[in-house]
Amino acid sequence: MPTRSPADPLIGRLVDGRYRVRERVARGGMATVYVATDLRLERRIALKVMHHHLSDDERFQSRFIQEARAAARLSDPNVVSVFDQGQDDDIAYLVMEYLPGVTLRDLIAEHGRLTTAQTITIMHAVLSGLASAHRAGFIHRDVKPENVLLADDGRIKIGDFGLARATSANTATGQQLLGTIAYLAPELVTQGSADARTDIYALGIMLYEMLAGEQPYQGEQPMQIAYQHATEQVPRPSIKNPGVPEPLDELVLWSTEREPDERPDDAQAMLDRLVEIEHELGILPRPPRGTGPGGVPHDTGDLTGGETKLLPPQAALLPTGATSVLAPTSPVADLASPAALGGENAERLARATRRRSARGWVAAIIAFVLVVAAGTTGWWFGSGPGSMVLIPAFAATTSFDDASAELAGLDLLADQRSASSLDVPSGQLISTDPGSGDRVYPGDTVTLTYSTGPAEVTLDSMRGMTADDVEAYATDAVLEVAGDPAQRFDASDAGTVIGISVTSRDGGDPYACFDGCTAHQGDTLSMTLSAGPVPDVQNVSIDEARTRLTDAGLQVADETQQQYDETIGAGFAIGLSGVTADTVLSPGDSVTLIESLGPQPVAVPDVVGMTRDDAVATLEGLGFDVSYSGLLNALPGAWVVVSSTDPAAAEMRVPAQTTVTLSLTLSGPISG
Repeated sequence: MPTRSPADPLIGRLVDGRYRVRERVARGGMATVYVATDLRLERRIALKVMHHHLSDDERFQSRFIQEARAAARLSDPNVVSVFDQGQDDDIAYLVMEYLPGVTLRDLIAEHGRLTTAQTITIMHAVLSGLASAHRAGFIHRDVKPENVLLADDGRIKIGDFGLARATSANTATGQQLLGTIAYLAPELVTQGSADARTDIYALGIMLYEMLAGEQPYQGEQPMQIAYQHATEQVPRPSIKNPGVPEPLDELVLWSTEREPDERPDDAQAMLDRLVEIEHELGILPRPPRGTGPGGVPHDTGDLTGGETKLLPPQAALLPTGATSVLAPTSPVADLASPAALGGENAERLARATRRRSARGWVAAIIAFVLVVAAGTTGWWFGSGPGSMVLIPAFAATTSFDDASAELAGLDLLADQRSASSLDVPSGQLISTDPGSGDRVYPGDTVTLTYSTGPAEVTLDSMRGMTADDVEAYATDAVLEVAGDPAQRFDASDAGTVIGISVTSRDGGDPYACFDGCTAHQGDTLSMTLSAGPVPDVQNVSIDEARTRLTDAGLQVADETQQQYDETIGAGFAIGLSGVTADTVLSPGDSVTLIESLGPQPVAVPDVVGMTRDDAVATLEGLGFDVSYSGLLNALPGAWVVVSSTDPAAAEMRVPAQTTVTLSLTLSGPISG
C-alpha cells in the first residue's frame, strides 16, 4: 500500500494549476512518484517529481526531460505512457500513466521463483515493450524487476526510461555508467559501452531470477558482483530449479553471453525465440483483461498444458497473497447499465447508505483525533522531545573555543576532556558526548574529548627474555613489533634476545631500549637475536674453516689473505681478516680468511772469517742450529775461524727448521 508522509510538503499541493497531489508511492535516486488527480481530465495520474537538490543541476534536468521525450515517443501497450512534462516554480515533473498494482520485484520478493507460465507471460510483455523501444532507436539501460509494473487489471508494462538513450550514442563512462549492478552487462564493466544487447543481458539476468528465485551473482560489495559479470558465465537456472524447461535454460544462456555479438541483436530477436519456445512448450502468454469484462485464462495444469480455467487476471498472474503497492481505483458504476438495474441493485444501495452513515462517525472521530493531536503537538514542541536540541557534527579540527561558541548558540554548555588516541592526532577532537545527531534539552552539557596523541608507556629491562616474551610484552604495551628480528653473532646461545630498539610512529632514528626506556603506543619495537658465537677456525685447514663459516651463515671470500706465522703451519687458518673482539658480525656478512704461510724465512748471515765461537753465537742468536767438526773443540775459540757455511751466506731459510754446518780452519799460533 502507498505510504503517505505527513511531512511531505507536496501532499495536497496543486501543481501547475492542474494536478492535485494525493499521496506519495515511491522514491528513487532522481525523483519521487506521487498519485495525483488531473483536474482538467478528471483522472488519476502518476506524477514524477525531480528531487529538489537536483533541480538546479542542468545535467539532471536534461536527463529528466530526456525520459519524457524518450517515453513519449514510444506508443506500445507494454510501455508506461507519458502524458505531460513541465516546470512549476521549483518543481520539475512528468505526468505518467497511473498503474495500480505491484512491481515484478515485489512479486519475486514475496513468492521467490515463478512458474513457467507466469515467467513466459511477463517476459513476453516486457520483450514486446522493449522491442518497440529498440525499433525507435532507444535502449532502456536500466532493465530490472523494479521497472516492470504488474497492474491489477493484468496489464504488464515496462517503465522508468530515465536512463534511456539513443542507440547511436552508445558510450557510458564516469557518471553515465548507470543502472543496477546486479543486471550490469560485462561490456559496461570492461568498456563502458552500451547498446540494445546491453538491455538483452539485463533481460537474461531478470529471466534467470524469475525462474531460480534469486540473482545469479551474489557478493557483499558491488565490485564483487561487477567482477563476476565481467569474468563468469551465468549458470543455467535449472541448477537452482530443476523444473525449468531446457528451452528456457538455453534462452537464459543465449541472452547472457559475455560477448555482445553472441547475444540476440535486440529485443525483437529474443521475443521471436520466446514465441518459438511458447509453441514448443504449449504455453501461451496470458493476455491482460484490459477494460472489457471477463477474465484471462489461468493454467492450473502442469508446465506443458492441461486444464484451463477462467480466473480474474490478477489471480492468473500474481500468486495468492500478493500485496499491491497501490490500491486500485474502482470505476464509477454506470447507473444505466443492465447490472445497475438488476436484482442486486437494492442490496447495493443499502450498502451505500450504510457507508454514508459510517462516514459521519468517522468524521467525528477524526475531529476528536485532531484536537488531541494539536494538544500533543503543543506539549511535544513546548516541553517534550520536540523542544530538544540537535547536537551538531563537528570536524575533527574544530577547536574547543569554536565548538563551545557554537554550542552556546544552541543554549548548550561545553566541557573539555582529554584522552590518548592512536588514530586521532594530538589536539584534534575525538568525540562528543552526547554524540552528533543526538537530541538534548537546552541547558544540558556536551562533553568534547580532545586527543593528546598516543599514550606514553614505560618499558622495563628485557634482558633474559625470549623472543616470544618480548613480543607479548610489546603487545600488552600497544606497541607494534617489527616482523623479522635482526641477528648478530654473540657469545650467547643462538635465539637469545640480545638487543631491543624502538622507532617512533612519527619517524626518526631508532633508539636502544634493551635495559628499558620510555615509548608511546603505536611505536615499533625491533628485536636483535643472537646467532651464536662466530665459529672458531684458528689452526684448522682452510677448507674446514670455510665450511664452518658458511654453515653459520657467513659469506666467505674465495681468496684468502696470506701471512707468515711462527706457530701455525702453512695452509692452516690463522683467523678472520679485520675481525677483532669488538667487531659485530651478522649472518650474511662477508669475511676473508687469513691463511698461514708458516714461519717467516730469514737470510743466512755471512760468518766466514769469524772465529768459531763468534759465528756460533751469531747463528744461534738468529735461531739457527749450528754444526761443525768436534776435533777442534779442544782448541781455544780464537785459534779456529769459519772458512765456509752450508747453507751459504744470504740463502733464505727458516731458522727454526735449518741447521748451518760450519767448515772451520786454524788460525793464530798453530797455523803460523
